[in-house]
Amino acid sequence: MRVIGYTRVSTEGQAESGAGLDAQEAAIRAECERKEWTLVRIASDTGSGKSMAKRAALAEALADLEDGEADALIAAKLDRVARSVLDFAELMARANRRNWSIVVLDVAVDTSTPSGELMATVVSAFAQYERRLIGARTKDALAARRAAGVVLGRPRSLDPQVRERIVAERAAGRSLRAIADDLTADGVPTARGNVRWYASAVKQIAEAA
Repeated sequence: MRVIGYTRVSTEGQAESGAGLDAQEAAIRAECERKEWTLVRIASDTGSGKSMAKRAALAEALADLEDGEADALIAAKLDRVARSVLDFAELMARANRRNWSIVVLDVAVDTSTPSGELMATVVSAFAQYERRLIGARTKDALAARRAAGVVLGRPRSLDPQVRERIVAERAAGRSLRAIADDLTADGVPTARGNVRWYASAVKQIAEAA
């Protein structure tokens, strides 16, 4: 099997010192020798960003795989290829569609073999679980905000008459808490459309006038 190795370090300092890159490359070469794979080349990103799209060497390696120049991508560690399980699941789906394989040594993923493909399926299952957890947390958070009277969406501007009222009442000596309580009781919406006023919001408006 023809493979392209991939190594990555996240800072320029690590790249200059060679910290991490040498160990990753050594692991890749040892596995290729053990499996009698042909190592076409090793692609390396240094000082790379969080997004896979910003890793030029990885993008080039994937393009070569899809052009048929190699059969698999091999990396020493999962976190060198993807920043999250979700990213890795998407990469595996891409490999499956384009008929190339992924080998990641530290998690025993090798989609060219039945056992490695099973491990990849487990990783994908965790990715789906993570997606559902994120969705559930987001849904619960939005529901809690709505229950608290928060109007979601683009912030609204404060009615000038409300601003004048706050300034006038504050100038007359009323406390921040009393002004906030009266605005809430009168059903006056805040700048964000909320139904409850707080002393801190009243203070901010009064001091900005």
